[in-house]
Amino acid sequence: MRTASNVTPKKATPATAVKHDVIVLLKNDHDEVKKLFKQFDKLAEKGDTKGKVSIANKICLELIAHTIAEEEIFYPGARAATEDDALINEGIVEHESAKELIAQIQEMDPEDEMYDAKVTVLGEYINHHVDEEEEEMFPEVRKSKELDLRALAVTFTARKEEILGKLNGNNGEINAQELKTLVGVPAKH
Repeated sequence: MRTASNVTPKKATPATAVKHDVIVLLKNDHDEVKKLFKQFDKLAEKGDTKGKVSIANKICLELIAHTIAEEEIFYPGARAATEDDALINEGIVEHESAKELIAQIQEMDPEDEMYDAKVTVLGEYINHHVDEEEEEMFPEVRKSKELDLRALAVTFTARKEEILGKLNGNNGEINAQELKTLVGVPAKH
């Protein structure tokens, strides 16, 4: 088994009390973002621009926090535990594609005729990615029994909350500039 400095081996550190392991948390995030995409579709059908922008921003926020925390916390351990570089590398590439679409969405005028299409395609990318993680990666990680998935849940949750804290602006609004920074969109002057 390969090791990485940020991999939490099984029983290496006692996990504080957590309700779920990291795989359950990741699946819960997947379910939540799927619901958001359905809400977006309904609002787009109604022509509710303000509502769909709010949901699209929430989708972008959740996906950025999830993908960064997953790449930093879960993927290194999954790579070491499963030794399946191809599967992890594919996940990283899929995350990069999603981040590029998120950056495009954040730069667009919601009245642009391509806005809804970009959000829809992002949803399709995410559905494909989620299916691969849940059907291939997660079972491999569980089967390996190399990781303390509860300890990773604690670390994942803390990192995700840190990212969300940076992205949540005043009055519950999304800090659009911080979101753009995290996805690599240059600041406008």
